Amino acid sequence: MPRAGLTADRLVAAAADLADEAGFENVTLSALARRFGVKDASLYAHVRNLQDLRTRLALFAGGELIDRIAAAVAGRAGKEALAAFAGAYREYALTRPGRYAATQIRIDQDLVARSPALHRTAEITYGMLRAYGLAEPDLTDAVRLLRSTFHGYCALEAAGGFGAARDVQASWDKAIDALHITLENWPREEADHDRPA
Repeated sequence: MPRAGLTADRLVAAAADLADEAGFENVTLSALARRFGVKDASLYAHVRNLQDLRTRLALFAGGELIDRIAAAVAGRAGKEALAAFAGAYREYALTRPGRYAATQIRIDQDLVARSPALHRTAEITYGMLRAYGLAEPDLTDAVRLLRSTFHGYCALEAAGGFGAARDVQASWDKAIDALHITLENWPREEADHDRPA
């Protein structure tokens, strides 16, 4: 019988806090059970296993992240939207490191298809990039460029990997300028029907 007061949502919220405090890799059912003062077995009424918990955490954190990005980009377009998007992404990655790490795990595609948060992420990201006149397959390529740039920069910054005297914020701003120029001058791939036979 489920313990009174314990719910899947409460477990996920506690797991999110634990991830930020101790690292995503240290989110375990045992650690979570200790937080609630219960035995590990009590959690199985709410989550199937550790993978289920971590997947729920990833979806939860992804929802938080896109809410912040959506608020930042609202009413903006072009470079202003790109800078706002990037800034919200970076702020979340640096201030919520465990939750952010959860957003980087691979999630089953069936769950992705059913996740409102992940659909919203795609809508907002692709909407911003369509303002640059991009269409598939260039949209997917541009998303991958942005994600890898933002993630790589944030990972290095969080680890103290930038040792030069140059201000880290100034380099970030320059990277956004460079991404904006790249998106404006994207090497568009011709659609198959536009190619000579």
